[in-house]
Amino acid sequence: METFSRLSSMLLHALETREPTVDLLESFVNHWKSITNYYINTTDDSRPVRQTDIPWCLRQMLDILVYEEKQQVEETGACLKYLLQHKLLETLCTLGKAQYPPGMVQQVLLFFSRFLSQIQRPLLQLVNVYRPVQKLIGLCALPGSQTEAEEAQFLLVVCSRVKQDPPTLRNILQIVDKPAATALASDQSQSSNHRTEPPPPPSQSDSSTGSRVQSESGLLWALLQLASSARGSVALKAFEGLLLLSALQDESSGEILSDQTLLGELLAGRLLQLYSLLPMEALDPGEVQSWPHTPWSSQFSRWSSDLRSVAAASDHMTNFFSWLDFLDHMMEEAPQVLARKLAHCVHQIWMFDVLQPQLLHMCEQVVLVSTSILCAAVRFVRSRSLLDQLVHFLLRTNTLSPLLLQRCDHISDQISFASLSLVDELLQKPHEDVLDVLVLSFLQSRSYLSPQEDRWNESNEAHEDSNGLEEDPFFSESLLFSESQLILPPPPRCSSSSAPLSGLGSAANVVNSFLCLVPVQVRSAQLIQEGGYESYVHDAHTQVTECRALSRSWNWTLSLPAPSAGEGEEFFEGPLLKVLLDRLGRVLEQPYELNLKLTAVLSRLSSFSHPLLHEYLLDPYVHLSHCSRSLFSVLIRLMGELMQSIQRVPDLTDRLLDTRRDLLGLNNNNTTRLEHLTLLRGLVVLEEFCKELAAIAFVKLPLGRP
Repeated sequence: METFSRLSSMLLHALETREPTVDLLESFVNHWKSITNYYINTTDDSRPVRQTDIPWCLRQMLDILVYEEKQQVEETGACLKYLLQHKLLETLCTLGKAQYPPGMVQQVLLFFSRFLSQIQRPLLQLVNVYRPVQKLIGLCALPGSQTEAEEAQFLLVVCSRVKQDPPTLRNILQIVDKPAATALASDQSQSSNHRTEPPPPPSQSDSSTGSRVQSESGLLWALLQLASSARGSVALKAFEGLLLLSALQDESSGEILSDQTLLGELLAGRLLQLYSLLPMEALDPGEVQSWPHTPWSSQFSRWSSDLRSVAAASDHMTNFFSWLDFLDHMMEEAPQVLARKLAHCVHQIWMFDVLQPQLLHMCEQVVLVSTSILCAAVRFVRSRSLLDQLVHFLLRTNTLSPLLLQRCDHISDQISFASLSLVDELLQKPHEDVLDVLVLSFLQSRSYLSPQEDRWNESNEAHEDSNGLEEDPFFSESLLFSESQLILPPPPRCSSSSAPLSGLGSAANVVNSFLCLVPVQVRSAQLIQEGGYESYVHDAHTQVTECRALSRSWNWTLSLPAPSAGEGEEFFEGPLLKVLLDRLGRVLEQPYELNLKLTAVLSRLSSFSHPLLHEYLLDPYVHLSHCSRSLFSVLIRLMGELMQSIQRVPDLTDRLLDTRRDLLGLNNNNTTRLEHLTLLRGLVVLEEFCKELAAIAFVKLPLGRP
């Protein structure tokens, strides 16, 4: 055994000490000649390539190239020079395109993939490499292809090499004239004739670019086609390739993809294609609004086999939201210039051209479903660029924005609920324009204040004396401990339906003002020993904390602005606050679910720490100007109507108890008395809403405030 080992070692040493260059090149050329001789000598055109020596010869050639590179540390090896000088890659592309012998394109794809992935030298900078790569890309993702797996692997390898050497991106993109590019983009947006106003300008104009790159047989197009493959492994590689390209962080790549390719139009066109498959007339709006987040990568983990199941392929909602999540993820990773371009394309091709006409449609089902889809889309979006475009579309589109807010008070309760849900989702996004456009711009003048009462100086003095909370005078840092440690103000001792309306009260008085709003005789929480407002403190603290985190970077002023000096200036609270307060005034007449959504929006607005929001929504002692109203004044008026309405309800206490138990799922008997049910449910909502507002005020105001 030892003798055999020595002999083997000697033979290996002898082989290694021989001059390798000539032998390697000779062997490399011989393998190539074996391939070319096949075409000269064969007479059987139908013989599959796998039954020939071609696959073996290609593998041997690749092994020689890899071995040669390991030996040639600095210089280009003779075999690689031969391959480049004699344009072997070009020839292989031609043979693959001819599919001769049958199956040849598969072998060419495999050779290119292994060649690009195993050879470490920069290759895509070489014209005799990137040109045949371009040609082979043109053979990918063609209709009826039987080589999707090899194509996806090849394209992913190309993207990986571009990732390693970003300047080569320019080398593998194919160029078309601008008119052709424009025609392709218009083909993907069939609704352009419905425009009623120009789309918002892109973040960076591309008018300076003389041409656009990317034909229908280019790299980006091929990746997009394979991303729709029924084979999970193929689609995943296409997704990964697109992400690799979009995440190129060098200075020029983002501009190239943004200004000189149709990447944005292609991706947004795919979103539009998936959206057009949604059966609008059959979708359940409630299910759409609460659609769970669908990460783009989850569709691949769901497949137990390589093929997509029929159920997954037919789930158009899942496919649409998965693609939207993929675009959102891409914009998070992409350079800013590319992310803005992608978002602008989504705005123009999907939102403006298709979604806007649906939102303006006369059919309630179309309006309801499209609004519900927007709710889910706003909830899912995380990238700043796409969020910018969504906010612009919803709040700054002249023909659309006022209508969306008016629909919060629509004759259809379903449309009102969906519209309120959309507002609620917007308020949870980290975008300063939402509150500025919807609320703060209307409160800025403070013309809701009575001109006889100079509350500006008093309010500022109170804010400056808030126990030194200079960072945020309306948020108590002392609440950052467990709920059991919270010091609650004393419970209210009042039976009247109103609270005093003069003078600045302490924090405890503010809390008690909301708690005393609901008359004792119509309170039902204590009938089943439910907690008071302290049961809301934990949730209120969570919500105030979330709102504070959202607004931390918005540079809000810590003090109230001076009231407007205009005499007799009529106050308008803005379309959003108007519909919210109008709706609140009818809480005793509205469906229970709608009231819950309404109070959720108002409580979220109240949780923000802007001084104007706090004064208008949570200050019971604000002196209002003539014909102005605030949240507290609407509640006061509502309580007066309540006391008249309950006179019509016999056995009020028992009915309230049954209603509350029924809402909590504690009613053992399955019968529910329908008479006055809307009124009773509205009363329960009102009682809980006042406790929720009291909890928010308690969290935001330090108890030591005078």
